[in-house]
Amino acid sequence: MFLSLKKNTKPIELVLVCVFSPPVCDDESRDVLQSSYNLTSTLASIIHCHSSTPKEPLVLQCLKVLQRLTYNGGIFHCANYIHELIDFLMSNIQSHNDDITMPCLGLMANLVRYNLSVQTHIKALSNVKVFYRTLINFLAHNSLTVVVFALSILASLTLNEDVGEKLFHSKNIHQTFQLIFNIIVNGDGTLTRKYSVDLLVDLLKNPKMADYLTRYEHFSVCVSQVLGLLHVKDPDSAAKVLELLLALCGVSGLRSLLCEVVFRPAAPRLRAASRRQGVGLDAGQKTEPGLALIQWLSSPAEGEELCCLQALQLLTELLEEALGSQVVSVCVLGFVELLIPVVLDLLQGLDPAAPDSQLRTHCIRTTHTTSLLLMLCSEDSVCRVVSRQMSSQLCLSQVELLLSCCHNNDPLTCPLTGHDSSLSQVCGEAVLKAVELMSKLRQQVKDMETSFYRILQDQRMVTPLSLALTSSHREHVQTGLRLLLEATPLPDFPSLVLGESIAANNAYRQREAELSVKRVAVQQDVPAPMGKSLSGPSPSSPSHSIHSLIEKLQNGMELQDQMKDVRVSEIMDVYEQKISSLASKEGRLQDLLEAKALALSQADRLITQYRCQRAQAEAEARKLASMLKEAEQRREELQVELGSQVLEAERAKGDIEELLQHNARLQADSQEHQSLKGSYNQLLNRFNESERLLKELQAAHISLIKQMDTLRKTQDTLRLQHDKALCELKERQEQMKSFQSELQQRNCDITGLRGELRGQEERGRAKEKEREELEETVDILRKELNKTELARKDASIRASSLELQKAQVEAKLQKKEDELNKHSSMIAMIHSLSSGKQKSDVNLSL
Repeated sequence: MFLSLKKNTKPIELVLVCVFSPPVCDDESRDVLQSSYNLTSTLASIIHCHSSTPKEPLVLQCLKVLQRLTYNGGIFHCANYIHELIDFLMSNIQSHNDDITMPCLGLMANLVRYNLSVQTHIKALSNVKVFYRTLINFLAHNSLTVVVFALSILASLTLNEDVGEKLFHSKNIHQTFQLIFNIIVNGDGTLTRKYSVDLLVDLLKNPKMADYLTRYEHFSVCVSQVLGLLHVKDPDSAAKVLELLLALCGVSGLRSLLCEVVFRPAAPRLRAASRRQGVGLDAGQKTEPGLALIQWLSSPAEGEELCCLQALQLLTELLEEALGSQVVSVCVLGFVELLIPVVLDLLQGLDPAAPDSQLRTHCIRTTHTTSLLLMLCSEDSVCRVVSRQMSSQLCLSQVELLLSCCHNNDPLTCPLTGHDSSLSQVCGEAVLKAVELMSKLRQQVKDMETSFYRILQDQRMVTPLSLALTSSHREHVQTGLRLLLEATPLPDFPSLVLGESIAANNAYRQREAELSVKRVAVQQDVPAPMGKSLSGPSPSSPSHSIHSLIEKLQNGMELQDQMKDVRVSEIMDVYEQKISSLASKEGRLQDLLEAKALALSQADRLITQYRCQRAQAEAEARKLASMLKEAEQRREELQVELGSQVLEAERAKGDIEELLQHNARLQADSQEHQSLKGSYNQLLNRFNESERLLKELQAAHISLIKQMDTLRKTQDTLRLQHDKALCELKERQEQMKSFQSELQQRNCDITGLRGELRGQEERGRAKEKEREELEETVDILRKELNKTELARKDASIRASSLELQKAQVEAKLQKKEDELNKHSSMIAMIHSLSSGKQKSDVNLSL
């Protein structure tokens, strides 16, 4: 339909591009446009037809639509015009034209991601090295979006090659991580953040890159900044951030670090600031990162369901890691107490009369919620916290509502569509998780055990149990078996109905496998052979086998005359046994035929549903045909208007030239604005930091002023003490001078007495000599000697008294010196306290 419009239909192409641009954002519409209408090849052909004029608005619009169409969606390398599209993108990426470079880079990033065939085709080109150099040069571009696009293409093409080893080497990988985190936090918009998150997720899938990230020293700070993005109200940005956090949880070395950041308590100063600013969740969002996750769980609005599910998965991963440690921290327990009321609110609000899409969303959310609660119940202290806030009535009402939804949607009439399971299967998974939670809490919560056994004996539990036991997921089968072991001993458990339901499910799955190759054609042919099997016996039916046996028996009777050695009675006994066994087999086959009839009725329902879907598709096709007709009419009207607009176009050429010049000036201003915006963000961060430091310094300044007042008072008192000490010092100095004069006089007396003593000693020695010489005349001179001895004794007595006086004077002098040292130390202390303002000219030396 679209390929017939390639030539000479520019208005029609522009109209079609404008018509199909908005639905491209929807995943379901994007899949329909790619699979049913081959829109990728059509737009690629339009771009190829106008490859000589890449600056046309039509080409730019097609590139933008293709970028949205191929985001997170694969394309076939063998599709039409894909090679030409790749050549066009590579040539225009190397043209350095900013208007077309950015959409070309974005589209190229989509084409090479997870597409080995496109990657192989690009690597086989001759100019691939020049292309690599161009992409490396783009890493220094002033636009963060261009940097992310270029880095994504290089990661997809060169991560496991020599160029990638050099580009993502261990020496510069930390700078690459810092760049990616900065782009995620300070990106130009949601588009840049999406591609930067996808790039980091792709790098984490490489074990070497994941190991580098575990050793990145600024990981905690970067994750804290990323968690700050959850405070915004944009669901798209929050969904990408949560996707990144889930990818980080997939790396074992990063999960514990992520737990420390999410459950880290706030600093005391920040907690006090949050209490001053306000109370409630909003006031504490900037103090504890985990509260932002709780915010996305509380009452998710339309468009936020994905964020809610991702937040539940992330909290399940993180809390499983936190509760797996030997000791559960107080912060984690406090977080769980905040989390449980919000989680329990998610279990409420189910309306069985709501549309299927809302029921499906609620069931999926309930499954994730109960999985989180089951994980919390694995630890005893946390299980007690859960049981205090859980009620049996809440679980019972929730399970009954889910069972009513599951019972109203027979799984055999709801075939699998795409990658989503039917509503009954989703409801069944939610029911099993809720019942398993009741089993976990039946001993801790009042009346929970009674409600649990009541639910197990409900006839409607057959559908989710049969779906679980016949599921291809190991976890579902194990859950179903655990509940079946609990339910089998109960008296009113419908075991027979469960067996029939399991058999019907198996038959349906077998039939679905047969119809999976070409469902539409087979469904149209199904009634005929099934009708034959019911209207008459097939060649391999039991009745046909019996008739053939009878014929053989008759033939055997005819050959009796030829076989004289064989008795007919023995042959009859053998065939009678065979006939009785075949009759029993016929009874079993009749039961199987009834099961096949049930499967036929289910197939009839399937055919009816298919016809309804085909009628809807035909209605959509008719609607598209009417839209095409309207577009044709609009084209004719535009052709009439085109003649009048040609003249206006000639007059507008001059204006266009002026506008181009003005546009160039605006681009320069825009680049300058981007640079100023970055500098403004840096200055704003510095201003906030400076303002915080200013507040701290102001508080410190006030405390220092108070200390200065107290010091001034103490200085005044010390100055008075200093003056008093100076007066006492002067008196002590005068006393010291008088003591010094007395000491000098005493020293003179001591020296004179010492001289006399030495003279007397010399005279004594002379007299001793004379005594020795005059021993013979001793009797004669005894009187003179006695006189001399008395004089000597008087002199020694005087000398000893003088020595005693000298010791007393020295002790008194030592005491004065000690007092002088104490005064000098006191003066030095006073001098230091007065900060050198009072100068002392006291001479403290002796």
